[in-house]
Amino acid sequence: MSVDGALDPHFFRHEWARLLAVLVRVFGVHNLALAEDVAQQTLWRAMEVWKQSGVPENPSAWLSTVAKRAAIDELRRERAHARAAPELARYLESEWTRVPTVDELFSPQPLHDDELRVMFSLAQPRLPEASQVALVLQLSCGFSVEEVAAAFLDTPVAMRKRLQRARRAIDGSRSLYVLTESDLPARLASVQRAVYLLFNEGYHGACPETAVREDLCREALRLAGLLAAHPATRAPSSIALAALLHLHAARLPARRDADGALLPWSEQRRELWDRALVARGLALLDESSTGDELSTFHVEAAIAACHATAATPEDTPWDRIVGLYDTLARLAPSPVVALSRAIAVAHRDGPERGLRELRALPAAELEGYVFYQAALGETSARAGKRREAREHWEAALRLARSPMEREFFERRIGETARFV
Repeated sequence: MSVDGALDPHFFRHEWARLLAVLVRVFGVHNLALAEDVAQQTLWRAMEVWKQSGVPENPSAWLSTVAKRAAIDELRRERAHARAAPELARYLESEWTRVPTVDELFSPQPLHDDELRVMFSLAQPRLPEASQVALVLQLSCGFSVEEVAAAFLDTPVAMRKRLQRARRAIDGSRSLYVLTESDLPARLASVQRAVYLLFNEGYHGACPETAVREDLCREALRLAGLLAAHPATRAPSSIALAALLHLHAARLPARRDADGALLPWSEQRRELWDRALVARGLALLDESSTGDELSTFHVEAAIAACHATAATPEDTPWDRIVGLYDTLARLAPSPVVALSRAIAVAHRDGPERGLRELRALPAAELEGYVFYQAALGETSARAGKRREAREHWEAALRLARSPMEREFFERRIGETARFV
C-alpha cells in the first residue's frame, strides 16, 4: 500500500505494526481478528481519504485518531464493554497519542513498549516455538506469509497452514492481554528469535523493492536494545543478540555503492563502516560473556566481531571463524549454518575444498535458497570454473527477490560470459 509520491513506501507497514500493537492491548490477545480488522479498516480509510485530500501533516497521528474512534465504537457495540468505554476513551486520549522517550520504553514493571509487549503476548509457550516466532513475525512485524516462509526456508503453503493453526490456538484463548515479569523468561527465546529474523529480513531479505531495508534493521536494533536493558529480559543471550545486531548494522553504510548496487563484503569500503556501532557491539559482546550461558547469538556475534575487526578482507581470521561455525553447528545445526561454514572453509582452505564442502550439503534443502546458488557461483568462479559459475549465477538470478539482487547476479553473469 502506498500513496504515490507522498510517503515512504514502507510507511503503512510500520503503521500496521504500531496500530495492531495498541489495538491488541485494547481488545486482548484473544480478539486478534478484531484488532486486525480495525487496523486494516483504518489503513484503507487513510488511503481513500488521502488520495482525495492529500496526506495530512502528521499521518501517524491521523491514523491513531481514526483507529481510536473505531476502537471505542467497537467496544460500545459490545454490551459487556459498555461500562468500560468511558474509561477507555480517557485511556486512549492520555496514552495512545503519547510519544515515549527511549528511557521511558522500559521500567522495572512489565513492558511499556507496545510493540514489544505484543511480541511477548503472541509468544504463547503452549505453541511450538517455531509457530510462536512465525506468528510474531506476521502479526507484530508485518511480514507476509511469503516472507515468514522465506525466513524459515519453508514453502508458503506449509507456512500458511502453520500460521492458521497458531491463530486458532490464540483466538481460542480467553487470556487477557496482561503480562507480568514472571511471564517474560519463558517467552524470551521466541521474541529474541523474532527480533533476529526481523533484522535479517532488513539486512538481506525478500522485499521486492530493495534488498536492504535499513528501517527494519533499525527497529530490530531498537527492540534488541530494549531486551538487553529490561531487568526481566536482560539475559546474557539478549545482550549477545544486541551485540550481534550492532556489529552487522555497522556494515550497512557500505553494503551498496554510490549507484545503489549491492556489494559483497570483500568489495565494501571499510572506512564507511560505522565504528561507533562496532565499538558498541564489541563492548556488548564482552558484557554478554558473564555467566555460563553460551547461546547461538554469542557465537554469531563472535563471528561478526572477527569480520568487524579485520583491517582488510585478507586479514579475516578464517580459521577462527570456521571453528566458531563448528561450535554453532553443535548448538543449532541447520542447512544455513552448514552453508556459512562451507563458505568460510572455502576462504580458509581454497575454492576447490570449498566446492567439495558446498556440494556435500543437502541440496534438496538448499537448492531453492538464493544464497546457496550464489555461494556456488562465487566459489566456482574463484576456482576458475567459469561455466559452472555462470550456471549457478543464472540459478541465483531466477531466485532473486529484488531488482538489486537481480542486478547483482546479472553483473556476475556478465563477468563470466567472456570465459564461457
